[in-house]
Amino acid sequence: MARPFIVTAALPPEIASWAEGLRREHYPAHRNHLHAHVTMFHSFAPSLLDELKSYLPRIAAEYSPLEGRVTGVMDLGKGTAIALESAQLLSLRAEIADHFHGSLTDQDLYEPRPHITIQNKVTKEEARALQAALALEIEPRSFAFPALELHLYEGGPWTFVKRAAFRRAPRR
Repeated sequence: MARPFIVTAALPPEIASWAEGLRREHYPAHRNHLHAHVTMFHSFAPSLLDELKSYLPRIAAEYSPLEGRVTGVMDLGKGTAIALESAQLLSLRAEIADHFHGSLTDQDLYEPRPHITIQNKVTKEEARALQAALALEIEPRSFAFPALELHLYEGGPWTFVKRAAFRRAPRR
C-alpha cells in the first residue's frame, strides 16, 4: 500500500527524551528517520484518512491518559527495543481495531507487543550485545501515554498529521 497512515501512542516527554537518546546512540544513523514511538497500527489505507481524523479524537476523548510501564529489553532479532506493558493501551487498540474491522492489514490483525525500537537492521550479534548491556541499565518505571498520533508514511520518514489527546480526567 503506497503512503499508508500509521497510528502511534505518544510518549510523555521524559520517556520520549530518554528513548530518543538511546535511538541516537544505537540506531544506524542513515536509517534513523523517526522519533521514538509506540506503533499501534502499521498501515491504514489513504482512503480512511477522513475517518481516522474524526474517529481518533472522538475515541481518545473518552479515555484518561493510559497507564504504561517500562519492563525491560525486547529482542527484535536484528534489533533491540524497550519492552512496555499497558493493558489499557491494548484495550484501546482492540476497540479501534473493532471499529476498523475489515480495513486492517494482516500485520495489524495481531495484538502487538508494545515497545519502543531503539536499534534495528543490525547483526544479531550487535543486537544481543546491546540487549545484554541495557538489561543491566533499564529499570522498570511507570508513565502515562498522553495521546494518540496519526502519521503519513513517506517511504522512510513519516509526516505528522494529527494528535488526539486523552481528555477524560483520571479516576481517583
